[in-house]
Amino acid sequence: MIIMEDNFKKYLQYNTYIALGSFDGIHIGHVSLVNKTIKLATRNQAKSMIFTFKNHPLSIINKEIAPKIIMDNSNKIEVLESFGLDIINMANFDKELMMLSPEDFILNLVSHYRAKGIVVGFNNRFGYKNLGDVELLKKLSKKYGFDLCVVDPVKYKSQVVSSSVIRSIISDEGDMKRVNKMLTRPFMLQGDVVKGKQLGRTLGFPTVNLNYDKRFVLPRGGVYYTLVKYEDKFFRGITNVGYNPTVEDNKLSVETHILDFSENIYNKHIKIYFVDRIRDEKKFDSVQFLAEQLKKDKIYAKKQKLEINFKN
Repeated sequence: MIIMEDNFKKYLQYNTYIALGSFDGIHIGHVSLVNKTIKLATRNQAKSMIFTFKNHPLSIINKEIAPKIIMDNSNKIEVLESFGLDIINMANFDKELMMLSPEDFILNLVSHYRAKGIVVGFNNRFGYKNLGDVELLKKLSKKYGFDLCVVDPVKYKSQVVSSSVIRSIISDEGDMKRVNKMLTRPFMLQGDVVKGKQLGRTLGFPTVNLNYDKRFVLPRGGVYYTLVKYEDKFFRGITNVGYNPTVEDNKLSVETHILDFSENIYNKHIKIYFVDRIRDEKKFDSVQFLAEQLKKDKIYAKKQKLEINFKN
């Protein structure tokens, strides 16, 4: 597979079918888009291609309202690669691209990447101020002679699946079971383990404190059943996202008690997959009451499956 970071500078020497989108999180709607692109490209002896941005357009247009991300670019590429695509182009959204009219944007796809087909979701917007839409694409497909495929929305329990919907469920509800039905793999945070206050150790529940990427959306404050990946092995975990109100800690943290694990992993890299929400974060009357609740959380976690579902 070819991975490019090209802002309409290269000229490809083969025909392509190009899917447009943000592909944040790689949800089941994206899967439909990718599979359709590969199918059409194969049928027409062309290369299948994704055109997306390595940075969210709002990070340039209005940084203050740019959304948090569900998945970083390295993981996005890894997942997209697993589908069998020929080309992924992670363009850099800059002021020059921002100023491209919708028609010029499409014309660049046709002239630089020899687009013989463009595949989009039903609500795709493109070009300057997002003025381009499916209706304009229909006109441009006739003008420039490319096939247009508009993929119907994919729904989960009557709700249209989109990155923005998933983002809001993660941050507002923390319903990770629902989120993970929409994603191709469980929502994941990763980073190095850093030292915290080590209060959990005094309660018999040592925790690892995650130095996570602050660009990511965080699950709503609470306690979650998680799977922790360390050195290619999975372990059950209980992860608290929040401020630890019982000990009046005002710093937002992601802390995980890893079950049946005793290694010192400070400064080591781990991945935390959020599987299910156990309960809200709660202020207990004493650390003893907190310890009793943690025992109950641990009993619950021990009963859960030690498996992870990656689907394409």
